[in-house]
Amino acid sequence: MALFDGRATAVEVMDGIRLDSKVAIVTGANGGIGFETVRALAIKGAHVILACRNLKSAEAAKASILREEPDVQLTVLRLDLSSLASVREFVEEFKSLKLPLHILINNAGLASSEFMLTVDNLEVTFATNHVGHFLLTNLLLDLMISTALESNSEGRIVIVASRQHESARGINFDSLHKKSWLQSLPLVKSYHGLCSVYAQSKLANVLHAKELARLLKERGANVTVNSLHPGVIHTNIVRNFFKPAEYMYNAFPRMFKTMEQGAATTCYVAAHPDLNGVSGKYFVDCKEAPCSQYANDPELAEHLWKYSEELVRS
Repeated sequence: MALFDGRATAVEVMDGIRLDSKVAIVTGANGGIGFETVRALAIKGAHVILACRNLKSAEAAKASILREEPDVQLTVLRLDLSSLASVREFVEEFKSLKLPLHILINNAGLASSEFMLTVDNLEVTFATNHVGHFLLTNLLLDLMISTALESNSEGRIVIVASRQHESARGINFDSLHKKSWLQSLPLVKSYHGLCSVYAQSKLANVLHAKELARLLKERGANVTVNSLHPGVIHTNIVRNFFKPAEYMYNAFPRMFKTMEQGAATTCYVAAHPDLNGVSGKYFVDCKEAPCSQYANDPELAEHLWKYSEELVRS
């Protein structure tokens, strides 16, 4: 078993691995750790779909990789995870390409500093981080299962969560998509505290992985699903929302991972042979790690699944 520490990069984790003939989807692939994940997988032979809301930015990311690695296979498709209609359109467009699907990486994330509702009347952070990915995964699941069967190779679903999930004390199903009086106070500009919607969305990510792993095992599918914390990285979420972390970065930049290091655990969970058959686990620094008591609650995971199914029902 390979051993990697928190300073390993995605390229180092992928050393000796080939992904020729494999197809991967990466959401939020136009920048940050999503971009580095795409680059690492593509260099190893995978045909990677960059699933992004901003097509101009995604095409620029694709062009940047192609300048460095002109022979890689990259395809850009539009995906706005805050819109259930956009998720369905993306899946239809992807399926029209008649490609198999071996790896799905639910990487995109959002932390809105203001209460906002999506076109589906869902709180935007929870909708983007969990609900959109939940629908995306469900709509692609049969294709992943059939691909694994036909190719005789394990399919892998990777859900990028966060250690911030430990701040959530469960999920406030009844009030997630309603603005509270507290959020209207001028001093409460950012309503994501220790029990924030962001933390709840990250808890939902871990619970989603665990419940889906259980259901896939029941079906006897050769598809695994795991969640992970990528590390503390100077991403847009940190810059725009977690101001204390932003101040720490300015004072002690070496405490933060680089983008290349931040993508390492994602690539490890997505492709490394160490994890053949491993499902329903949570990883930090390329190692299985404990998660919160709420993330280990099977009843909460089942309730979240049913709740999510209701939200995405057309």
